[in-house]
Amino acid sequence: MFTMIYIICGFWMCCIQYSHCILRAPDHMHDSTPPNTCSTPSECLPLSQWNETMECGSELAVDTMKKELKSRAILADCSTRMRSIVSFYFCYLLCLCLGIACVVFVSIWNSQWRGGFAWDGSALQFNWHPVLMVTGLVVLYGNGAVLYRIPLTWGQNKLPWKLLHAGVMLLALLCSILGLCAVFDFHHTNSTPNLYSLHSWIGICTTALFTTQWVMGLAGFLLPCSPMSFRKLLKPAHVWMGGCILILSIVSCISGINEKLFFALKGTTNGTMPYGNLPPEALVANSLGVLIVAFGLVVLKILSNQKWQRPEPRSEDLGYSPLLQDDS
Repeated sequence: MFTMIYIICGFWMCCIQYSHCILRAPDHMHDSTPPNTCSTPSECLPLSQWNETMECGSELAVDTMKKELKSRAILADCSTRMRSIVSFYFCYLLCLCLGIACVVFVSIWNSQWRGGFAWDGSALQFNWHPVLMVTGLVVLYGNGAVLYRIPLTWGQNKLPWKLLHAGVMLLALLCSILGLCAVFDFHHTNSTPNLYSLHSWIGICTTALFTTQWVMGLAGFLLPCSPMSFRKLLKPAHVWMGGCILILSIVSCISGINEKLFFALKGTTNGTMPYGNLPPEALVANSLGVLIVAFGLVVLKILSNQKWQRPEPRSEDLGYSPLLQDDS
């Protein structure tokens, strides 16, 4: 419900902005009859020829035509921005729906087919690992990454959104660390070796990069003692590393899903149908992988569109604004 209200508010703000653009146009742009500035045939000539003819009322006609062209440019710019904002909110709504679907599918998979959840060192404790990793490293991380792209926030103080971005990322990091604790504790209890598969290597590297990314972001963008030169140097690396971490998270999750299905669906050895027969559990888990990939593609689409980047205020170009004196 909160998400739908938020999307509706975004569209409502778009309509307000578009109406403001309409009102900025001169009054004669809204009239159905053209302005009567000259009675000669030269009124039909292009703007470049008005300075050459210099006939009756030519200076007034040139001034009027310049105003009309400026007004049309304003309306065209507003229409383009409106279409861009509408397309953003469509992608953002799709991102939210795919993220919710990912959490629902991974929870259903581990509760219905893997037996549920516990924290006792058994296989039920392992089930927390995929749920927490998908929720933290993919869904929360992806939604935290696109917060700055929401047009509804562009005209507001940036400080609350900085704190929200850092908070969502911290929650995603805590979920991923807790997911690692679940699988390491399960392996320790059952004397299972750690970090022997490609999935585990990618997953542990992704979490380590995520931790470094969050600490560097805190030091560079939130601490008042951070110098402006460090912030300028860190920002492009922070943006690039954010996209890399998301891609690594997706690779880690889909490789983990495949690894789990290969271990769990062994056919006659453990009373399950073989993975090659594509049982219902395999359908749900494979669908989860497809949803994770689709979610990542939508997030990367939002992050890569230059038109959807938050406009930087002039004050940020002139100097660094610390945490307690952020830009507006």
